[in-house]
Amino acid sequence: MRPGKTSINSNWKKLFTEKYLQMTGGTSDEKLQTLLHQVEEIHELKLEKNATILAHYYMPPELQIETIDGGVADHTGDSLSLSVAGTKAQAANIVFCGVKFMAETAHILSDNKKVFLPNALAGCSLAESITGEDVKRMRLKHPGAPVIAYINTNAETKAECDIICTSRNAIKIANSFSSPELIFVPDKYMGQNLVHKFGKETNKKFILWDGSCIVHEQFLGNIKNMTMAEPEAEVLLHWEVPEQTVTSVLNTTKGIVGSTSDILRYVEESSAKKFILGSECDLGATLKGKFPNKQFISPCIYCSYMKEITISNTLETLQQIGTPMETEKLIIMDEELRRRAFIPLKRMIDLS
Repeated sequence: MRPGKTSINSNWKKLFTEKYLQMTGGTSDEKLQTLLHQVEEIHELKLEKNATILAHYYMPPELQIETIDGGVADHTGDSLSLSVAGTKAQAANIVFCGVKFMAETAHILSDNKKVFLPNALAGCSLAESITGEDVKRMRLKHPGAPVIAYINTNAETKAECDIICTSRNAIKIANSFSSPELIFVPDKYMGQNLVHKFGKETNKKFILWDGSCIVHEQFLGNIKNMTMAEPEAEVLLHWEVPEQTVTSVLNTTKGIVGSTSDILRYVEESSAKKFILGSECDLGATLKGKFPNKQFISPCIYCSYMKEITISNTLETLQQIGTPMETEKLIIMDEELRRRAFIPLKRMIDLS
C-alpha cells in the first residue's frame, strides 16, 4: 500500500461523480470508471511524491475538480492566483495543469520547489507571439516608454519588461507610471479594450503589440448572433475578445468584459439565469460547477494548447517524480533569467 492511501476520504468517489456530472452534463459509465481509477491513483501519488496540483480554469473538468469535491486539484484558478498559491504550498513538488508560461511563472516565484508541466506541447499563441528581442526593439522605437507585459508571456519576454500585469490589475499598473506613453504587450485586443474602457481615465497613449489569443480572437459575429437568439441572456466576455465584438455586443446587451475572476464574480452577483460565454469552453464547465442553477451557452471554442494537458499525462508526471524520467516534464530555467523575470513580477505583486 502506498503511503497516505488510508487518508483518502471514503466518500470521494460520490463527491467527484456528482461534481463531474454537474460540470459536463453526463458521460458514459466506462469513461467515469476510468476517471475514478485515475483520480484514485493521483490521490495516492500526491501523498507519496509530496506534490500539489494547480489547475487552470481552462483545464478539462476532471482536472478542475478540487480535493474538497473528491478531485485532484489542490487549487483551481487563473494563472497568477495559481502561481501565488504555489508559493504558499507546503509540498516540494508542483504539478501545473496549465500551459508553459504559467508553469514558468510558478517556477520564477517558487524557485525552492520543483515545477512540472505534464506536456511540453502546452504552449500559448499569445505568449509565443513576442520575444525578449521584440521588446528590446520596441524600446528603441519608443525610448523612455515603460513596458507593461501581460502575464501571458514567456520568461525571456518578462525579463525584458518593466512590470507584469493581469487582466484584473492592468489599469492600476498603468496608472502607477507617470509617463504619458506606455508600451503594452502582447495582446492587441486586450490593449484595445483597455484603451476603449479606461482611456479617458488613464489619459495615456498605449503602444500595442500585434499579438492575440487563438481562442478569444474567434469571438466575432457568433456572439452577436447568440444574443439575438437569446435576448434574455447576459453576456460574459474576456478582455482578450476583439474590441469590435465587445463594443457591438455590450452596446445592446447587458453583461461584462473583464478577467476570469471578474466573470465569476459577475455571475455570482447577477440575478440573471442565462448567460452567453465569450471565453474558453471549459470555463463554461467551471461556471456550471459553481452555479448549477444557472444556464451557460457558448460557441464552445477550445484552446488546443490547454487540451495538451490531460488526466493521463498528469498521472504520468506524478509517476515520474523522483525518477530519472522527471526531467522530461521539469521546468528548468537559467538562474539569471529567473532572477530577471522575477523583478517585474515582484513589482506587480507589490502594487497589487
